[in-house]
Amino acid sequence: MKLKLDENLSRHAADLIRTAGHDVATSDSQGLRGAVDEILFDVCKQESRALVTLDRDFSEVLRYPPAGSAGVVVLAMGHRPSHAALLARVRDRCPAGRTRSEDCGLRSGRGRKIPWDQLRAELRQRR
Repeated sequence: MKLKLDENLSRHAADLIRTAGHDVATSDSQGLRGAVDEILFDVCKQESRALVTLDRDFSEVLRYPPAGSAGVVVLAMGHRPSHAALLARVRDRCPAGRTRSEDCGLRSGRGRKIPWDQLRAELRQRR
């Protein structure tokens, strides 16, 4: 899977995720440190990369709609996550061999894992 790690994830985390078999780019390596969230999201869309971040702002699906993008993986890691915990979370959410962000799903506020299509349907029902 093609991923882009946000600036809030370390270079070492990128190396660990590459070792797990993913194609990883970082916002830092592409000169996007400090970029506005909307710009980072648009760059990820253009590159067909799913964004992996600790920034919960990206979980706002109306602001960052998954349709037309490779998706966003927002990791809820607690106060000071270890690199091993980070890698385990990415492996859980984006197993090797999965090529579409829809295969990774998204965790709703209630902590259950749901696919993008089901999330969109639930959001439509709430309107």
